[in-house]
Amino acid sequence: MNAIITATELASELAGPAAPLLLDVRYQLGGPPGRPAYEAGHLPGAVYVDLDRELAGPPGKNGRHPLPELAVFTAAMRAAGVTAARPVVVYDGGQGWAAARAWWLLRWAGHPDVRVLDGGLDAWQASGGAMSVDKVTPPEGDFTPEPGAMPLLTADDAAALARRGVLLDARAGERYRGETEPIDPVAGHIPGAVSAPTTENIAPGGTAFRPAAELAERFAALGVTPGTEVGVYCGSGVSAAQQVLALAVAGIPAALYVGSWSEWCADPSRPIATGPQPG
Repeated sequence: MNAIITATELASELAGPAAPLLLDVRYQLGGPPGRPAYEAGHLPGAVYVDLDRELAGPPGKNGRHPLPELAVFTAAMRAAGVTAARPVVVYDGGQGWAAARAWWLLRWAGHPDVRVLDGGLDAWQASGGAMSVDKVTPPEGDFTPEPGAMPLLTADDAAALARRGVLLDARAGERYRGETEPIDPVAGHIPGAVSAPTTENIAPGGTAFRPAAELAERFAALGVTPGTEVGVYCGSGVSAAQQVLALAVAGIPAALYVGSWSEWCADPSRPIATGPQPG
């Protein structure tokens, strides 16, 4: 199953007999909140999901966006109308980070059919897709998470994978190199990790992914060869989910280190590398 869907394909499915459930996961680090934007206009029938409250736990020693409590996530997905029998399509404002986090969590929790709208809201509107301001109250869902369907890394797992496989750092290059750190208290990267900013997964001048073949070439240049074990981290496990999604589009399975740099650097005993090289 493809992990993404185009705006044209989505419009066709929504007009068909088995329309997917739509989740709007608009989010911007540091605000403003996504709900006002959702209320001002969203895809018809879409339900808003709050990343900070429903797709992540409270920030702390496990990072800025740790896994949510399973009961919280279950309640949120059921309130949004999620069932195992109905396909789900998630979208955000265009970056793809928040939508990918929702995609990854649902897939990790065992949902069999979740896709991300490629290019997000921008692509939908550019294709002439309709918008709505109607309040959406979906029927209660019955989704029961069964965690473990997607690989998940701890801090120790990430360190070990950096030695035996390829650990990709999805943050901007200057954060990886330790030249600046606008969010977390320590700059640098996990020793052995390879710099792979998520911005390079996107086609120039747009919000949609590069073609699968181009993504495969990109990751091959970063050392991802057939049979290589791959992991991804970022600042707090959100943009890294977009990288896992890009890898999936390229046909490459990858594990996500959800705690990411915000968890790693919170422990002063963990080593930190700086500069352009993995070491």
